[in-house]
Amino acid sequence: MTTSGVRVRIAPSPTGEPHVGTAYIALFNYLFAKKFGGEFILRIEDTDATRSTAEFEQKVLDALKWTGLTWSEGPDVGGPYGPYRQSERKDLYRPFVDKMLDNGGAFHCFCTPERLESMREAQRAAGKPPGYDGHCLHLKAEEVTSRVAAGEPHVVRLKVPTEGSCDFHDGVYGDVSIPWESVDMQVLLKADGMPTYHMANVVDDHMMKITHVARGEEWLASVPKHILIYKHLGLEPPVFMHLSLMRNHDKSKLSKRKNPTSISYYSALGYLPEALMNFLGLFFIQIAEGEELLTMEELIEKFDPDNLSKAGAIFDIQKLDWLNGRWLREKLTPEDFVARVLDWAQENDRLVEGLKLAQSRVTKLGELPPLAGFLLANDVGLTPASFGGLKTSPAETLEIVTTVQADLEKILEWNVTTIEEELRAISDRMGKKLRVVTPPLFVAVSGSQRSLPLFDSMALLGRSVVRQRLKVAIQALTAMAGAQN
Repeated sequence: MTTSGVRVRIAPSPTGEPHVGTAYIALFNYLFAKKFGGEFILRIEDTDATRSTAEFEQKVLDALKWTGLTWSEGPDVGGPYGPYRQSERKDLYRPFVDKMLDNGGAFHCFCTPERLESMREAQRAAGKPPGYDGHCLHLKAEEVTSRVAAGEPHVVRLKVPTEGSCDFHDGVYGDVSIPWESVDMQVLLKADGMPTYHMANVVDDHMMKITHVARGEEWLASVPKHILIYKHLGLEPPVFMHLSLMRNHDKSKLSKRKNPTSISYYSALGYLPEALMNFLGLFFIQIAEGEELLTMEELIEKFDPDNLSKAGAIFDIQKLDWLNGRWLREKLTPEDFVARVLDWAQENDRLVEGLKLAQSRVTKLGELPPLAGFLLANDVGLTPASFGGLKTSPAETLEIVTTVQADLEKILEWNVTTIEEELRAISDRMGKKLRVVTPPLFVAVSGSQRSLPLFDSMALLGRSVVRQRLKVAIQALTAMAGAQN
């Protein structure tokens, strides 16, 4: 594998809580850069304007900094090839799109959303895979010019060969061949003038002189589109490396619907960033049993990108717990341990703000642990009996918690105000008083019917911890409701 002048990047989208899979891909790129004396770059891919937020971008930065990874170029540190946010690069993409239109690598598409949906319905009914049918591919140049000049809404699509296959070499999978007939005529430029991921990705990688693109295997099928764009622009593609996805023990994709996946969740529960990076780094190296406890420097030394496994990276929480325990016991001095505990307890102001909330609710300081301890607990020991004293029936309690868990995902900015607003809106939609909806949530997040103010507590715990506690509550309530049927 050629490694001269290495420049690699991690390019997350700020559309939600940073996923542990982002740390997994980021670590690979970081190890690759450090191994070969290259540059590791952070780029924010925020072309999805409806879901990207400044809060989520900050969470991405905070989460990656917590892992201990550092980048030489990025939106927060600048660099010679900025801006490092795609939303700030809008004017840079159009000349590349125009070049592809001029040389026949792309075409204008005027199809309405209604026509596209009708097309997809017909394809589904015929048992065909969804894909653009080429309706606007052969419009005469005069008609295209006239319709564009008239201001008719349109997008720009990639022209794809109809025969043969795209053959390329992947740094992990080796030689790959994908038939062109399975590649969609991807939208490159949206009607609002913003590029799609595929166009922006290629242009940005070219302009930022990225030499190696390492990302998850789910992007392997997109390589033909990217190679076509490079070809039509007369550019040399980077080296592609597609890493196996992180999976659960049952080989299913690691998903927040099944397990905690947010980096912030592992931070909140008191995992050390060094232990998490150690755990993730083991997927990229070959070691003997007994050599698992490794620092970042040792991971870099043992890293070998030419000897990667295509087998799924199994996220074994028990192994992570084991490694974290060893880091706590073997890698920290007593003084370091105390300092880490204090830093962890004050993360997100949980300790200080929690104590402030508890002040008006205690008569003795000794009452603080059972009242506010849930803010620092890994879990609150929920069982069906935890919900036994509520006025709502098990079925109604389950309905409330299930509805709240799903609807809280809609909150873009997670704070006391937005949480209260959403819970009041949920109560209205369910046709229930807020005082009926909140008691089950008190129990779900704190393990007790006597607790600190709910909205403040949920804000301090953070979205990822609340999500997991509600999930555990649903499991307990499902068992409780089932027992009564």
